[in-house]
Amino acid sequence: MSTPLLDTIKTPDDLRRLPENQLRQVADELRTETISAVSVTGGHLGAGLGVVELTVALHYVFDTPRDRLIWDVGHQAYPHKILTGRRDRIRTLRQAEGLSGFTKRQESEYDPFGAAHSSTSISAGLGMAVARDLEGKTNNVIAVIGDGAMSAGMAYEAMNNAGAMHSRLIVILNDNDMSIAPPTGAMSSYLARLVSGGTYRGIRETAKQLAKKLPKFIYEKAQRAEEFARGFWTGGTMFEELGFYYVGPIDGHNLDHLLPILKNVRDTETGPILVHVVTKKGKGYAPAEAAADKYHGVVTFDVVTGAQTKAKANAPSYTRVFGESLIREARADDKIVAVTAAMPSGTGIDLFGKEFPARTFDVGIAEQHAVTFAAGMATEGYKPFCAIYSTFLQRAYDQVVHDVAIQNLPVRFALDRAGLVGADGPTHAGSFDVAYLGCLPNMVVMAAADEAELVHMVATAAAHDSGPIAFRYPRGEGVGVDMPEKGIPLAIGKGRIVKEGSRIALLSLGTRLSEALKAAEELETRGLSTTVADARFAKPLDEEMILRLARDHEVLVTIEEGSVGGFGSYVLQLLAERGALDRGSLKVRAMVLPDLYQDQDKPERMYAKAGLDSAGIVTKVFEALGREETRKARA
Repeated sequence: MSTPLLDTIKTPDDLRRLPENQLRQVADELRTETISAVSVTGGHLGAGLGVVELTVALHYVFDTPRDRLIWDVGHQAYPHKILTGRRDRIRTLRQAEGLSGFTKRQESEYDPFGAAHSSTSISAGLGMAVARDLEGKTNNVIAVIGDGAMSAGMAYEAMNNAGAMHSRLIVILNDNDMSIAPPTGAMSSYLARLVSGGTYRGIRETAKQLAKKLPKFIYEKAQRAEEFARGFWTGGTMFEELGFYYVGPIDGHNLDHLLPILKNVRDTETGPILVHVVTKKGKGYAPAEAAADKYHGVVTFDVVTGAQTKAKANAPSYTRVFGESLIREARADDKIVAVTAAMPSGTGIDLFGKEFPARTFDVGIAEQHAVTFAAGMATEGYKPFCAIYSTFLQRAYDQVVHDVAIQNLPVRFALDRAGLVGADGPTHAGSFDVAYLGCLPNMVVMAAADEAELVHMVATAAAHDSGPIAFRYPRGEGVGVDMPEKGIPLAIGKGRIVKEGSRIALLSLGTRLSEALKAAEELETRGLSTTVADARFAKPLDEEMILRLARDHEVLVTIEEGSVGGFGSYVLQLLAERGALDRGSLKVRAMVLPDLYQDQDKPERMYAKAGLDSAGIVTKVFEALGREETRKARA
């Protein structure tokens, strides 16, 4: 039995030594290996299967890593990782100390730009191309971007800039939803190959130079006629207007089409060029092709049947609780509408959309637009719930400030994926929202301690009409508490005492409350009477409760699933302003996420490493008490 070709490929240099007639076999083996690896690790599958042939062709035609290959988002980069020296670690994807689920500069020289948020590739590629030109180098820069990512304004900003600068840049538009134009078979491939070739481009340039010598009105009509003729047969008029030379559409699974066109594009000396490639998500794996989401994101699964492993849920997910709670509020209030930025299922808005399709708005990968769009609806008396991942709302910060907070508009921000998120790693961790929202005048910021609290916070947001309000909650399951039949609006800026004690006060914001309660039990066994409080609000603070905790306890520890500069900082500011820190006997500590980007792992292990589990809380209390008290407690 012959050795699989994939076994002979350690780097793209090995791939480029193969004859072209063997690349089909490489692609088939690469697809099989991708499926096998993701079945073990889980992750993003459909997008990667859709670009197997494109990945092989790009690494075969271009001299990577000298030629810079940038994958937008990174969902589709698993086949790329296998071909670029990481096959031996591919079954560590998204695992502790394993490969990232996205491209990552620290991981490989073949990843020139880290990408986990979409629509950055063209901007980064243009920056690399301009830097190359300034250095007098000649390498190629290739950005691969999906059609979904083209819904983001940043992609068009970059294309507009690239078209004006005329730097040699190659953009591959991976159209995997056929959302722009379908290929038209052999004729489309022939025309794409023709217009990408040097002969056509040479004749075209010569004709343009000759035409410029004609009267202006004749030159302009000739130019429009040529653009119309090419646009009629091949599409791409919009990209031409942005200053890109358009090639396509072409079948992204046909290597006989891809290779000659990419070679033509590689050898051109002018740019920028956009190559429109049509692919199919989940290509070559029947269960993925048949699934509605093309197996975009999967847990571990059986390769033969495609059946995904479903862990038994002990409690509903926070995302589902939010979606169902919003539905209940919307049944009673027809002014409630839902807005999301291309993440309906990830945020629970898909549930809302099934019941209220006319009141559900998915604006695409356009968080900036989503926020201002919601603000516009708020001016007309509607109650928009803008459901965006904490980490994605970072992209719309100016809109939150300028279009919502300054105007004091009642936009409701539902921040999913707050805190650490596990396998998606640092790019998706919701670490900063309390800090960046809490500093804004007019903003109310809540954090749910459990799934029941989330129900009440959705009701609180629905009832809050006096300005913007945000509530945050994590990825994954709740803690298993009894659920209320309906949400009851909370008093703004009021926390709650969950457990009364006398010496130690643990003040939690968010879902670290369960760990604080465990820590309190441990402290009680060591003779330290402990109060546990749930702040509920990072802004406005429950000043009365916090000052009482400071007055009546020897140690006050704040605990949150966020960065420095958030809840703990607000509490310390309050205590300083009110003179509570002047009492020398009070010891205050603020527990936050460490000042670093934590790599992927299971969330519970990430929190343990961050010191934000019950053991870490107990340790922090004894650090505050000092050595003598620690010795007494152990005795």
